[in-house]
Amino acid sequence: MSHLSVSSHQLARVSLWCSAILGVSAISVLSACVVRVAEPPPVAYSPPPPPPESAPTYAPSEEQGDIQASEPPPPLPEYDQPPCPDEGYLWTPGYWAFGPGGYYWIPGTWVSPPRVGLLWTPGYWGFAGAVYVFHAGYWGPHVGFYGGVNYGFGYGGEGFAGGRWVGNSFAYNRTVTNINVTVVHNVYNETVVNNATVNKISYNGGSAGVHAVASVQERQWAQEPHVASTPVQQQHYHEAAANPALFAKANGGHPAIAATPRPAAFNAPGVIGARGAVVSPPRPAMFNAPGNANTPTNGRPTNNFSRPPTPNNLQPQINQPRPPNSPSVPSIAHPPTPAPQVHQQLNNVNRAPTTQPKQPPAKTPPKYPPEKKNPQ
Repeated sequence: MSHLSVSSHQLARVSLWCSAILGVSAISVLSACVVRVAEPPPVAYSPPPPPPESAPTYAPSEEQGDIQASEPPPPLPEYDQPPCPDEGYLWTPGYWAFGPGGYYWIPGTWVSPPRVGLLWTPGYWGFAGAVYVFHAGYWGPHVGFYGGVNYGFGYGGEGFAGGRWVGNSFAYNRTVTNINVTVVHNVYNETVVNNATVNKISYNGGSAGVHAVASVQERQWAQEPHVASTPVQQQHYHEAAANPALFAKANGGHPAIAATPRPAAFNAPGVIGARGAVVSPPRPAMFNAPGNANTPTNGRPTNNFSRPPTPNNLQPQINQPRPPNSPSVPSIAHPPTPAPQVHQQLNNVNRAPTTQPKQPPAKTPPKYPPEKKNPQ
């Protein structure tokens, strides 16, 4: 048996070839294997749960939004508060609003709140930079900051002293509000000490405005949920904006409708005018003959409204044509009789003429010859 002699060098080469062959085989085997990785299932989108129902958040409306003006609002007019019309109504003070025609007055009025427990925070004007900005009012569980403006009737510049909620009923402080106890029975009397300066300034800030800042508590209350003005309040704003007599340019800052007993009741009984307001007197009724609507006569206007009405317009109709189908009456031309006789004559015109019966001639006694005396 013959032995093959293999050198170490040859053995190394053979070992290297074997390693290469084994590596290629392993690659071939691995390349034939496909590893499948399971894809994650698609994630279905689910919207977040809706927030819990709560009171509608305050959103400024067109009439109540943060409006800017280049000039300050007029001073607050002085007026009386109408009596509360019914239980549960809350007072909302009047203020100056701004529109294309300038400042106009929103009358103060009694309003039913959106729900039990809410109070009204009035809006106010504040000076910011070079303009005056209106901060709208709102309903909330507390009365917040309203610029320190003294609106009166419980709104002395800070908080509200005109009443409070007691359970589900509102109690009224008769010291600062006008309450008729025959209509509203839940009342109390509490003296209100107002340390604020009593004036008629209607805005905050600036050189001539009210100098007041919100307290820490008022700033906390500003973060509470607020409720917008009610639909009847919105109607109240619309009615005021459409009334030319409420603009400051027309009333000189003294509106004839300063307060109303209910929202938008501008012509209802109980409307209060501001002190100094000019109220147009009612126009007197015109008493004219039919067909004569106060038309001028001979260049002079008629003035019949100052005369009391008389039946059939009892005026002497001198030489005037008679209407058809009327009895023939002789015309009267300037009777020389006094006025009472003219009326007497007019009263007798339409009477039928009366005929006097002829009286028989008086009988004359017969004439007898004188008796002759017999001579004695």
